[in-house]
Amino acid sequence: MTRYCCIILLLTYIVMSCKPTNDKPLVQHPDKPNVVFISIDDLRPELGCYGNPIIMTPNINNLAAEGHVFKRHYVQVPTCGASRYSLLTGFRPKAKIYLNNNIFETEVANKKEQDRPESFIHHLRRQGYHTVGIGKISHSADGLVYGYEEEVSTKRELPYSWDELLFNSGKWETGWNAFFGYASGENRQILNRQVKPYEAAEVDDLGYPDGLIAKAAVEKLKHLADLNQPFFLGVGFFKPHLPFNAPKQYWDMYQRESMPLAPDSFISKDINSASLHNSGEFNGYKLGDEMASLNKAVSDEYAKKLIHAYYAAVSYIDAQVGLVIKEIESLNLSDNTIVVIWGDHGWHLGNDRVWGKHTLFETALKSALIIKVPGGITGTSDAIVETVDLYPTILELCQIELHHEVDGDSFAGILKDNIKLKDDVAYSYFKNGISMRTDRYRLTKYYRTAEPTIELYDHHNDPYESENIAPNNIELLEKLLPILEKGNTGLYL
Repeated sequence: MTRYCCIILLLTYIVMSCKPTNDKPLVQHPDKPNVVFISIDDLRPELGCYGNPIIMTPNINNLAAEGHVFKRHYVQVPTCGASRYSLLTGFRPKAKIYLNNNIFETEVANKKEQDRPESFIHHLRRQGYHTVGIGKISHSADGLVYGYEEEVSTKRELPYSWDELLFNSGKWETGWNAFFGYASGENRQILNRQVKPYEAAEVDDLGYPDGLIAKAAVEKLKHLADLNQPFFLGVGFFKPHLPFNAPKQYWDMYQRESMPLAPDSFISKDINSASLHNSGEFNGYKLGDEMASLNKAVSDEYAKKLIHAYYAAVSYIDAQVGLVIKEIESLNLSDNTIVVIWGDHGWHLGNDRVWGKHTLFETALKSALIIKVPGGITGTSDAIVETVDLYPTILELCQIELHHEVDGDSFAGILKDNIKLKDDVAYSYFKNGISMRTDRYRLTKYYRTAEPTIELYDHHNDPYESENIAPNNIELLEKLLPILEKGNTGLYL
């Protein structure tokens, strides 16, 4: 090899060594706040801090008392993957593919790294954050791309967002098996759906996957505390997603007869059943005591059992959240760590005769959002905020500039100075429709042939959306429909 070639090879090596890689952050900012982002699947705002006097969530309540509770937070899409896509990208759905659970696989996992970050976590990583994901943050239970009954792959749903992507599947062997797992180590898939939609097993917290997720988060926090750089830790808990499985000790916290039945277990007046559904996901658990249907509500006895199961699952998750929060405090990280608890959408517990999500009604679109910012304002907010608003909000709280457009608006002002947003409007999308929530009204427009295609609910007089008042409020519709059309991102043309 000539001396000239050696020099060229040496220079090439030096350049490649200096080039930023996906293994190292581009910028170091050890003075930035840490972020612990806790996502909880199918979590309604059904917590003590939201005014429910029966459900037992002491750990989340304590965090809420030290932080800020958003009483009117709305998701963009009432299904897991699509809702999380809006969270992570700051985008509202722009095509029907954006309403699907596999949106990360089709739109993110197979793409090369772009100038625009794939997620706000990727953005933080580029700005010096060490990023760790544990559990369900995007759509997959462990952040990897594979089907429910397929072998685990190595392809990430978010290929450039994580420094570390961790998951212990335990006796369930894969992330998806764990997600639908029972205490025996079996799961919904291997049992061909011949399972009940609930379980109360005589096991400790580690007997179900969420206990393993909390354990991994606690162990990782010990390592993150020693880093000379800020960190983002995403912790994605599975419950209370179906099946409503939890250790029996959490079931024993409740008396079933005290379970509150849905106050709106009826179909709203002047709507088409196409706006609802027959609880297909729920009925997919073939050994359920009863099947749900729009034609007939399940019995009060079974409804109370299911609500009991849901509450037990929420209390189980509350205990896991408590372990994570306790570790943050014991490591003296509280004074420089933002903590977020986010529910990816609501869930009908017999509301509108539905058991599940996947509607454009208030029950499916409103979810829990609690944020604790060191030195921030504590209390509750009635401001309407959307999931897409979290992207710019987290960046602002982390003192990081946003150089590209997102569909959301930062509400950091509420957390720091109690300054409300200018626009109190939230847009949501599903079932060939767009729904808009204002301070007083929910207006939904369906792009379908089944009539009626317009639904209007007055939440000041009808908080349960029991009657569609659109037919008798033409003038009001003329004022509201142009605002709704502003939320039409091209999804329906």
